[in-house]
Amino acid sequence: MTRPLDRVLGARLPDPPDALRRGPFREGSFPSPLHTERRASRVGVWLGSGFVVCFLTGLISHWVQQPPSWFVWPASPVWLYRVTQGTHVMVGLALVPLLLVKLWTVYPKLFSWPPARTPAQVVARVSVLVLVGAAVFQLLTGLLNISQWYPFGFSFRAAHYWTGWIAVGAVLTHVGAFAPQIARGLARRGTAAADGEGDGEEDGEEDGAVSRRAFVAAAVLGTGAVALTQWGQTISPLAQVSVLAPRIPGYGPQGLPVNQTGAGAGVTETAVDPAWRLVVEGPTRLELTLADLQAFPQHTERLPIACVEGWSSDADWTGPRLRDVLDAAGLDRGTVVHVESLQTGGSYRVSTVAGPHSASAKTLLALRLNGQELALDHGYPVRLIAPNRPGAMQTKWLARIAPGAAGVGS
Repeated sequence: MTRPLDRVLGARLPDPPDALRRGPFREGSFPSPLHTERRASRVGVWLGSGFVVCFLTGLISHWVQQPPSWFVWPASPVWLYRVTQGTHVMVGLALVPLLLVKLWTVYPKLFSWPPARTPAQVVARVSVLVLVGAAVFQLLTGLLNISQWYPFGFSFRAAHYWTGWIAVGAVLTHVGAFAPQIARGLARRGTAAADGEGDGEEDGEEDGAVSRRAFVAAAVLGTGAVALTQWGQTISPLAQVSVLAPRIPGYGPQGLPVNQTGAGAGVTETAVDPAWRLVVEGPTRLELTLADLQAFPQHTERLPIACVEGWSSDADWTGPRLRDVLDAAGLDRGTVVHVESLQTGGSYRVSTVAGPHSASAKTLLALRLNGQELALDHGYPVRLIAPNRPGAMQTKWLARIAPGAAGVGS
């Protein structure tokens, strides 16, 4: 027996007046045989897979920066965050042309007549609107973030995180709502004729139409061109051809890119003040001069700076181990500590160093970079450098280290 809700959702809506059927609403407005379920479904598989990859890698980055109580991010391998965040940005940029291709394959549906025949179709069209809106928002704000341009008046990090949940939910809802159409579109044979694609080997039979192979080649080349021209910010051998990359490894003071400069952080005077001290809170409170830090055993580690904008670069860092300084302050190995910068503002003025990182032999209070004294823009007189952490959390211009609860101040 049909339930009342089923009867309502299945009810046929009255057709709009024929007088409105003009322009793109008229029959035959979109004659290309490439506007098909088959094409839309296959592009959709790649697009949906890319969004899932971006969602999972973005979730990792968010949890690293704002960890839930149950989340533990390891100190090794040292390159793990570099891979996850590099993948997040690389796939996200590659999805821009792919999303345009997907929208091109389905945009005639926006002008279908009548727009909806049943309440169920109304709900389906609204769900598509949410999906497209969330996808465009994620990719557009992501592009603005890697360009470090924030014309909007809200927190990018919070908005990107919550819209990511909306986007992946919309993808799953879309797949569920259009499962029959997607299944037909992914079928290799037997449905091609019904789709208007002949025998499936070659479509575009009308005069002047673009062939299936040309369409696929254009989509692949467009996506590949975007990827190739920016992947060099993570994959160094591609740096010379990555003309769209916002950062190129090896370019910057002391051979390393810089996001936040000393002038931008407002530390040009305080960082070079002879009265500067690094205060380490603990059972034995320390006030360390630069000479005091140089008196600790010095260690050199090759570690990457891996930024949330997707770029990363290796460098040799030299300085005392954080755990040795904490030992001198009477703190137990693996103590969670907060490191504070001389800069007085900014979202990353304070960061949390969790137990795995504070105990790691590779976590340094770096005094030198690539064999030279730290430049001011790289954090002089001393900065934190720890393995497998976002570059934004590798705090520069250190002023204070204090024990505290995990997740606070990061």
